[in-house]
Amino acid sequence: MNELADNLERIRARIDAACQRAGRAVDEVLLLGVTKTVPPETIDMAVAAGLTTFGENKLQEARAKIPLVSGRAHWHFIGHLQSNKAREAVTHFDLIQSVDSLKLAGELEKWAAHAGKSQPILLEVNVAGEASKQGLRPEDVPAAVSQINHLAHLEVRGLMTIPPFTADPEQARPFFRQLRTLRDQLGLSELSMGMSHDFEVAITEGATIVRIGAAIFGERKRHELEE
Repeated sequence: MNELADNLERIRARIDAACQRAGRAVDEVLLLGVTKTVPPETIDMAVAAGLTTFGENKLQEARAKIPLVSGRAHWHFIGHLQSNKAREAVTHFDLIQSVDSLKLAGELEKWAAHAGKSQPILLEVNVAGEASKQGLRPEDVPAAVSQINHLAHLEVRGLMTIPPFTADPEQARPFFRQLRTLRDQLGLSELSMGMSHDFEVAITEGATIVRIGAAIFGERKRHELEE
């Protein structure tokens, strides 16, 4: 517990310092704990230490864990979501960050309507055009937002991205800046960008959600990262 609480304290201090450098209020940035492979009892320890919002990227894992974690926890889905899993995502998650196609949006709309729920979403944007990653092309985002805005049960709150990984976090800055510019042009509020190695740069470029796993819960094993 002490190590986890200490990790959280260090991350919060770094978030606060990054916000000060950017002239932003610290409450403008949500710390999202990424809990892939993290057991429920450890997540409960994080809740006890004051972290209440968590991100999962595997539906099967999330389905098993969420009922076992404190009811104070809020859940975001951050992984690739297949259209045939839309019903489960609507059932379990407060925010779905990784909507990467109109087909998926249509399925989420169907199941949100069925549940009588307004489902908040973010659109995932492949800012670098990497073939290995999911996401809408930046130039396709405005039309996608326009079409999804006509769906009665989905609420587009903002954009999400995963830039190319580099050893130097500063090299992610142009991608974060591009996403912020696109967000601003569309009049949206949320920007989910930045992970354990580059979240401070993301905050200075306007991130409102930073997704941090290893710096809180420790490094995953290589085989877990490659799943």
